[in-house]
Amino acid sequence: MHPVRTGLHPRDTLWKATLQVRGCGAHRSTAGQHTGHIRDAVCITLAKRYVKYSIHFGMATVTESLESGTALLAPSATARRDAELLMMHVTGSSRAELMTHPERELTQRQQEHYQAAIVRRARHEPVQHILGTQDFYGRSFIVNRLVLIPRPETEHLVEAVLAIRPAPRYVLDIGTGSGILAITLALELPDAALTATDISPAALAVAQQNARVLNAERVRFVQSDLFEGLREERFDCIVSNPPYVATDEVLEPQVREYEPATALYAGEDGLAIYRRLIPEAFEHLEAGGYLWLEIGHGQRDALRELLAQGGLVEIGFVDDLLGIPRVAKARKPLE
Repeated sequence: MHPVRTGLHPRDTLWKATLQVRGCGAHRSTAGQHTGHIRDAVCITLAKRYVKYSIHFGMATVTESLESGTALLAPSATARRDAELLMMHVTGSSRAELMTHPERELTQRQQEHYQAAIVRRARHEPVQHILGTQDFYGRSFIVNRLVLIPRPETEHLVEAVLAIRPAPRYVLDIGTGSGILAITLALELPDAALTATDISPAALAVAQQNARVLNAERVRFVQSDLFEGLREERFDCIVSNPPYVATDEVLEPQVREYEPATALYAGEDGLAIYRRLIPEAFEHLEAGGYLWLEIGHGQRDALRELLAQGGLVEIGFVDDLLGIPRVAKARKPLE
């Protein structure tokens, strides 16, 4: 005989009350650490108080918890996916394992942590911050509020650099953030020397931890506002995924409220960083060296003009899978 479950439905008023409680936003500033531990503790308390999944003879199953989590996250288009990712994280299971054993009952601790994670996600916190990691080019990178969350479209930038022949030997990543470009290129180009800069010492600490975890400690990290800390150094390839969002552009709450503004916004037209970066890059490129930049939607023509004004040639663009220009390419003329 199945036990009788006595819990509140996730759409009940008390569930909604958990989303209105302030105090789940505390986070640690120590780079590289998962920033949600304090927030988890608060949200677990809320989950215990407001979401009573207890039953007479057991706990909620995987299926029941997924359905409840998905319902609370609706109408988000990613509600089911997010609920599954959080369940995989809490239980340490693969998606296949969850689907194979949907009747499995969660332990009380798992249920509490899952409820806390769902509450955090319902308040627009990115799944990547709750998990503490994000995959990029087949590797898992530590992420938190101190750095931009890696996006799949940035992989086009990596692929473009890897296609250069002969392969570049001295590569610079400007505005490295979590280190995804510098670390990935270091691991894919074992003969190249990689340097990565960022204006934020906290972001650099995250990047350095990622380098240690992924065995890419030969990457040299330099705190610098663009090229300021590099003196007269020159490189045969410079890459950057700089801020390129206009200050008046309305972003989704999970981006606007949780990712660093300094990694997103670049003046009224989103081009402020490019206007500084391109002429400085020219001075730090070897003759014949390449500059590769990620760009925003609708910025192709403006970037073409800025690159040409900066004295660069062989200007071109790489589209993403939707046909949107995503990467700008240019080269310093041969002397």
